[in-house]
Amino acid sequence: MAPPMQTALDELEAESIYILREVFAQFQRPHILFSGGKDSVVVATLAQRAFAPARCPIPLLHIDTGHNFPETLAFRDEFAAANGLTLTVRTVQATIDAGRAVDETGPTATRNTMQSVTLMDAIRELKIDCAIGGARRDEEKARAKERIFSHRDSQGQWDPRRQRPELFRHLNGHHLPGEHFRVFPLSNWTELDIWRYIEREGISLPSLYFRQTREVFWRDGVLFAVSPFSMPQSGETPFTDSVRFRTVGDASCTGAIQSSASTIAEVIEELSQSRVSERAGRGDDRRSESAMEDRKRQGYF
Repeated sequence: MAPPMQTALDELEAESIYILREVFAQFQRPHILFSGGKDSVVVATLAQRAFAPARCPIPLLHIDTGHNFPETLAFRDEFAAANGLTLTVRTVQATIDAGRAVDETGPTATRNTMQSVTLMDAIRELKIDCAIGGARRDEEKARAKERIFSHRDSQGQWDPRRQRPELFRHLNGHHLPGEHFRVFPLSNWTELDIWRYIEREGISLPSLYFRQTREVFWRDGVLFAVSPFSMPQSGETPFTDSVRFRTVGDASCTGAIQSSASTIAEVIEELSQSRVSERAGRGDDRRSESAMEDRKRQGYF
């Protein structure tokens, strides 16, 4: 009997599992950057499958800004516990308390950029030589420049001109002492691919990804949820609406979208008709035309 035809999702899954196994073969202390968001959940799920039936040998690391949605943090802890995964958390607040970073002030203040300092401190403390992330090339133009194995120098900085070629699926993780790699197993996935895989595999997600009735307000074209970390200012009138989130990062800079999608199938249908990029609702990406690339050069995810 002929083997069943591989679907596009099967091919993406196989590629990601190959990448994760290459990470384990080439690096000594890899960690999965895990926020509890959909992409990191898919990466962690793929990592478990890559090493099944053995326990996943790669621990999780979350850089907590202190301004995360509580629903996401609760899901993060439940996911790690339910799947027997080791979870390490490092906080931006600890970085601020140590005098290594200073809180921004003003109505658009965010701790998102400070994560780079906390992450690099964690990489040095835990001697991490490979940080595995859930970034995808379709998210944002700076992400599209990433290699799957993305070299970082001793300061965690990314230089697009010094990345290695990745020909014929050859992934080169060679690095000097003090340097490390960021690896992106979902590079070739799209947002729709992620949701179709979640639907196919029955993967659970934080409730923020589905329709909720919340108090929100508009700021610079972004719809923010009212929270202790995002409060309306003068001229910004809060109102109640049916919304969901496409990303679930720092609440101070993560916008919602107006939506009635309450199931995975409805989210997929909504995304199939959308012409707006996933990160269009991220306030931190709107600070400049090169906001993401500038942060990546400073050590951002």
